[in-house]
Amino acid sequence: MVKAIAPTLRDFLQKESAGGILLMVAAALAVVVANSPLAELYRGWLDLPVVAGIGGAVIDKPLLLWINDGLMAVFFFLVGLEVKREIMTGQLSSWRQASLPLIMAIGGMGIPAIIYATLNWGDPTTISGWAIPAATDIAFALGVLALLGSRVPVALKALLLAVAVIDDIGAITVIALFYTESVQTDMLIGGAITLAAMIGLNRAKVADSWPYVILTVVLWVFVLKSGVHATLAGVAAAMTIPLTARGQEPLIRMEHALHYYVAFLIIPIFGFANAGVSLSGISFSDLIAPLPLGIALGLLIGKQLGIFGFGWLAIKTGIAEMPEDVNWRQLHAMSLLAAIGFTMSLFIGNLAFADPALMNQVKIGVLSGSVIAAIAGYLLLSRALPKEALKESLA
Repeated sequence: MVKAIAPTLRDFLQKESAGGILLMVAAALAVVVANSPLAELYRGWLDLPVVAGIGGAVIDKPLLLWINDGLMAVFFFLVGLEVKREIMTGQLSSWRQASLPLIMAIGGMGIPAIIYATLNWGDPTTISGWAIPAATDIAFALGVLALLGSRVPVALKALLLAVAVIDDIGAITVIALFYTESVQTDMLIGGAITLAAMIGLNRAKVADSWPYVILTVVLWVFVLKSGVHATLAGVAAAMTIPLTARGQEPLIRMEHALHYYVAFLIIPIFGFANAGVSLSGISFSDLIAPLPLGIALGLLIGKQLGIFGFGWLAIKTGIAEMPEDVNWRQLHAMSLLAAIGFTMSLFIGNLAFADPALMNQVKIGVLSGSVIAAIAGYLLLSRALPKEALKESLA
């Protein structure tokens, strides 16, 4: 039986769970506002021009893009820190620990993409959204787990976290390879020089945070101007933060410092800014159009087939082991919770489609698929968990 959990992992799960509940509230509020008399004000707020710069270096973008390119770069920086920690000391530090979530994540990314591509194969406009249902929203999923309290085995939470971390690595790779249209070489060279300077700080065992923070901002500007999506600067910068340096733990310190801001501010703001879908005039035929249907089925069917199916094969063939205190019903329910694609799915949708009408369809597909997955996953997992722990948690 799992008797203890690393403090860092416990801290992560607690913050992500609470942040996931706040994200649900923000997303629901966005849908309400977008379908109320405040809808015009909501859209005007997102289109509000924001200008920042020094001298001739000026960045002029609407507020929505500052949120998606700027605030989300901080989110990706945190993701990068979490990925590096998990690889070096956590759930992905050995093959025995990493084999099951790795295999499950590969299936959980590949099968949803295939389902979406199958339904949209004949349309050159919508086929570019193939990666949208491949994503998992760890905050949302852990938020649902938090509703079930202490009945959820720690090993199941850790497995879901590991699958989501690998999923994030896959999403980052997809964004870099498939959603970069053109590159300005001079800006990219500037970014490479900045990244090299950060690697130099790492090699010199610099433990202070501020040099890394300053250079991360510089790197973000270079990457933004280069044509590569700016959020990737956050991931690249995170990889240069040392785990230990001169008796300190810079990576853990920065991860803890950022968690509150990301979980309770950045992700809810992103959810509120991107989940506001107008339901006016939507008919059943709109719900079963190839784009939203491909996303919804990719999440609901693809994640179950990919995560649970690949996991079943890995365990049955002896490639991986069943986590302690976890059973097949719980694994299946977890695969449904991993079908909540909200944050990353909407983010990739924004990269895939510039047309607001298509983005509205993306939101319909993501919201419908994620909400059904959350409800079904909660109900299935609730029935699969031991009732005794529920009594203890209520005591």
